Amino acid sequence: MEVVGSYLMDQVLKMQWLSDLVTMLVGAFGLDVNSQWGGTIHFLIYDTVKIVILLCVMIFIISYIQSYFPPERSKRILGRFKGIGGNIVGALLGTVTPFCACSSIPLFIAFTRAGLPLGVTFSFLISSPMVDIASIILIMSIFGPHVALIYTVVGLVIAVAGGTVIQHLHMDDQVADFVRGEAVDAVQAETMTKQERATYALGQTAETFKKVFPFILLGVAIGALIHNWIPQDIVEAVLGDGNPFAVVLATLIGAPIYADIFGTIPIAEALFGKGVGLGTILAFMMSVTVLSIPSLTMLSRVVKPKLLATFVGICLIGMIISGYVFNWLQPLFV
Repeated sequence: MEVVGSYLMDQVLKMQWLSDLVTMLVGAFGLDVNSQWGGTIHFLIYDTVKIVILLCVMIFIISYIQSYFPPERSKRILGRFKGIGGNIVGALLGTVTPFCACSSIPLFIAFTRAGLPLGVTFSFLISSPMVDIASIILIMSIFGPHVALIYTVVGLVIAVAGGTVIQHLHMDDQVADFVRGEAVDAVQAETMTKQERATYALGQTAETFKKVFPFILLGVAIGALIHNWIPQDIVEAVLGDGNPFAVVLATLIGAPIYADIFGTIPIAEALFGKGVGLGTILAFMMSVTVLSIPSLTMLSRVVKPKLLATFVGICLIGMIISGYVFNWLQPLFV
């Protein structure tokens, strides 16, 4: 069972097979994926294809299922996910989806299209790239169970709080119209054949793809540039121990960097070894995984500026406060 779970995690969700295939393709042209240019090309191809596959598959499945459910029925069924309980469900769902921020956006679109409350989908969007089971285990193996527990709790609290605030602000009108998709009326939902439902789902998938794809390319290109061309030493040099603004700087510096949680852990380990505060490290890791420029570039096509700014503001405030609190409490945990 453990082998099956590991296989699904690596080959289906993370698409390791695709990464290996792109590695061979890059190598066939005489480039090493560990070099700057080889790594850049690998990043561009792998992340673009992975996100496109995820986007198209999820939108098709959700749209096909949605063809059976007119808006009234969807709202009635999904209406149970309300209040803080729904936000907790959304945040916990994020812990079992090992996606980076960019890869989480297609699921965010799919969940929103399915009729889930906006606060629930944002709790998922915050939690998914920040906290997942595999990363928790890895953090535990490097920093110990106390740090892993702290990171998980902080991540879930920010996700639940962020989704709750967004829900209470009633910003449903700040989601791009194409995200909602074309509704199926009650009569049509009852009479459509399977072929018609598949055609409807393909149409919704194609429409969403056309709207989002240019931003996928732009986001991945920015990510490839940052991921392979900004030296790690620059990041480490600014976050020295004793700097009262280290948490704020860590959060702001982390935001432009594009990496999943696994990519941030080696940096976090190096920072921790050089005496950087635990809270500073947590703020940095969260900022990298949730607020990267590539993911925000893609998200800007999905939500309107007011909602995007609210999302960024909530995350920044939550991360900075958490960073200072856990720097203060660090003697109790380490």
